[in-house]
Amino acid sequence: MPAPTVQQLLDFEAAHADGRGDVEGDIRHTLGIPPARYFQLLMRAAATIEGQAHDAITAHRILRRAAAIA
Repeated sequence: MPAPTVQQLLDFEAAHADGRGDVEGDIRHTLGIPPARYFQLLMRAAATIEGQAHDAITAHRILRRAAAIA
């Protein structure tokens, strides 16, 4: 399975923003990648112009969350 697109990553994150349910299982099943890889790709996607143009609210939320952790 090819790597998920920027749009797929941000759409998945927006749909699972509440963190409820088996998010890790959903990542594996829906996107076909391990959760650790998902978060790497998600961070990159959120930082791109394409990602911010696709879903600015989700992209900025992801970047704020990452900055708070660092």
